[in-house]
Amino acid sequence: MIIDLAGKTAFVTGSTRGIGLAIAKALYGAGAKVGVVGRDVERARSVAASLGDRAAGVACDVAKADQVDAAVAAAEAVLGPIDILVNNAGLTRDNILLRLTDADWDTVLDANLKGAFHTIRSTIKGMMKRRSGRIINIGSIVGLTGNKGQANYAASKAGLIGLTKSVAKEYASRNILVNCIAPGFIETDMTDALPTEARATLLEEIALGRLGRPEDVAGTVLFLASDLAAYITGQVLVVDGGMVI
Repeated sequence: MIIDLAGKTAFVTGSTRGIGLAIAKALYGAGAKVGVVGRDVERARSVAASLGDRAAGVACDVAKADQVDAAVAAAEAVLGPIDILVNNAGLTRDNILLRLTDADWDTVLDANLKGAFHTIRSTIKGMMKRRSGRIINIGSIVGLTGNKGQANYAASKAGLIGLTKSVAKEYASRNILVNCIAPGFIETDMTDALPTEARATLLEEIALGRLGRPEDVAGTVLFLASDLAAYITGQVLVVDGGMVI
């Protein structure tokens, strides 16, 4: 079955680079209209222009509710009601617990968890009225396993799993499906900076023997956004090459 999302509108946060950009490209390639969302409006518009005339770039800091509401309204004014929400925006402020500041904690939780709350709250009323919608949250395997030096990041991603399951239960009766993807280590700017020795050690822990590609996560998003996943909600799909088995 070919995935066809023609007539659907997606809103993808953090989609100007990396995993989010791969997701935006995949959704656009499947026929969806795509709202490209990032904090830099010029970059968001540039990425949208590179995709084509079914895309629009909007800017917001997902940690700020008023900016999210404005971005959702701006995207819907151009593309139509949002059918697919992908919460990909996120950041890290890594350090051991004793060296984490309140600002490190708040910055990560606000972007990674509170940001998803803001976008869901802003889009779900329309989904309820149409009795249809897909919400796909991009978590991390560290939300399942924890990780040294990432207490704030792991907590934000574990919280995202709890948010996913709760919203899935609340809105299943309206045919709004809510799922979470937990990627492992994916080829991004962050993993490119790994020292050779650390990279080799990491690869030994992955059954498939390679880091994931952004397209590996994007393909899972396509599946969850399509009719192939019409009976899946409240789940966490791990995309990690067999790192956590």
